[in-house]
Amino acid sequence: MRISILLVILIVHFYSNAQVNFSSSSLPIVVIDTYGVNIPDEPKIDGLMGIINNGPGQINQVTDAFNEFYGQIAIEKRGSSSNSFPQKSYGLETRGPDSVNYNVSLFNWPSDNDWILYAPYTDKALMRNVLTYKLGNELGRWAPRTQFCEVVLNGNYIGVYVLMERIKTNPGRVQINPLHYEDTLDNHLTGGYILKVDKTTSGGIIAWTSPYPCQTPGTGPIRFQLHDPEIDTIHPLQKAYIQDYITDWEVALKSNNFTDPNTGYKPYIDVGSFIDFFLINELSKNVDGYRISTFLHKQRFSEGGKLVAGPLWDFNIAWGNANYCQGGSTAGWEINFNSVCGGGGELQNPFWWNRMLQDPLFANEVNCRWTTLRQSTLHNDTLIHYIDSLALQLAEPASRHYQKWPILGNYVWPNNFIGQTFQEEINYLKSWIIQRTAWMDANMFGTCNANQQEFSPYPITIQPNPTTGAFQLTGLPNEGQIFILDLSGKIIMEQKYSSPSNLINIEELKRGIYFISVPNFGIYEKIIKE
Repeated sequence: MRISILLVILIVHFYSNAQVNFSSSSLPIVVIDTYGVNIPDEPKIDGLMGIINNGPGQINQVTDAFNEFYGQIAIEKRGSSSNSFPQKSYGLETRGPDSVNYNVSLFNWPSDNDWILYAPYTDKALMRNVLTYKLGNELGRWAPRTQFCEVVLNGNYIGVYVLMERIKTNPGRVQINPLHYEDTLDNHLTGGYILKVDKTTSGGIIAWTSPYPCQTPGTGPIRFQLHDPEIDTIHPLQKAYIQDYITDWEVALKSNNFTDPNTGYKPYIDVGSFIDFFLINELSKNVDGYRISTFLHKQRFSEGGKLVAGPLWDFNIAWGNANYCQGGSTAGWEINFNSVCGGGGELQNPFWWNRMLQDPLFANEVNCRWTTLRQSTLHNDTLIHYIDSLALQLAEPASRHYQKWPILGNYVWPNNFIGQTFQEEINYLKSWIIQRTAWMDANMFGTCNANQQEFSPYPITIQPNPTTGAFQLTGLPNEGQIFILDLSGKIIMEQKYSSPSNLINIEELKRGIYFISVPNFGIYEKIIKE
């Protein structure tokens, strides 16, 4: 009966909404019914959601059956400054018949119950977050999986959205063990924390303030929030532990011997993750980078014990899309934001990044990583090809989106460029990236030569590669988890390891290209199955 109700909503919408003629899409179609109740900022309200997804290359008709998902949800608006836009973003939970959160797999992603429908309203290329998270995953770091879709809410077409994963500790998401309230001793106390530096306008609560001010010439505070677990659910011993760990790291960074490999800052952090986080924020010239929506997470000692930078989050006004604080310029380092828009207020860049770059070894590792990535994942041709592939996928849906939201040719905060067409927005994004990478090539920190190793201390070998079935993976660090991913980033196999050399059997996999990931150690390698 409820499936038929949603179908009726779609049919009524098709015949009654003269503004947008929406009967089919090359993207999945998401239909949400909240029984006529307006969705508030909070708390979440009940609703139904159905998703039509006939697969890649197939057309989805609004009258097709809900074949990707159908069920109960709880939904609310989300976002801070973006909540003022006409097109709203939503946070939602999938729920079972008893209104308890219910894990499901959407688009073959790992099962979970927390999801986001992100509205790319101010990003007229519609793809800046999708591009960023794609790069994050290709660098071997977990970043939210994404899926473009078109959405109907209570019978009204509301445009192109990005359905994506929420940041949390859960299998298949941020790859650290969850921290439970009773985990207050030994190894269990040392990891499972996700924290962030962020605004408090969406209900964020400051957990503690750093003993040090932000990067000069700014004088404002560095304030930390707890993301998972949140401050109202964390045990006092756990809060004390993570606060002390972060403070000890900052003390080491500020010390005169901060470059010492044993007593300096490096023993506290996953250096590779900080380098990758830095490069993506700088490549995108993220005007919010480092000071807003900046996540960190902490491993247990058994997982490596390090503080890891990331996941990447909220890049909709990056990539040349901000007209303030030189956010649209292709020149300059975003770590120097405080010199451009400094002062004594809040939301200034922490001192960490500039301080680490005073370490010649760190600067050289940054240069080597950049040089390597510019030959592959961050090569101009690779970046432009991916943008073009997304633009092709979005061409027809974008035309409907801009019928619904006729903002092309008009300024929407904080646009640095105002294109008259969707294609002009795409062309601007590509041109901006080419100019940005050229500037970074010419101005990169440090030096890199053939005798310098990249930041990763784990040079692994894969033999044989290609393989017809099994292969030996040698050079792994400590103990942990190996993941095998397909080309879409889906985890299709996982295996624990406890020695530097392991035999991995992929005989059951089809012929093709796969990726080996050991995310906590920045390992991401290609394997070919013949």
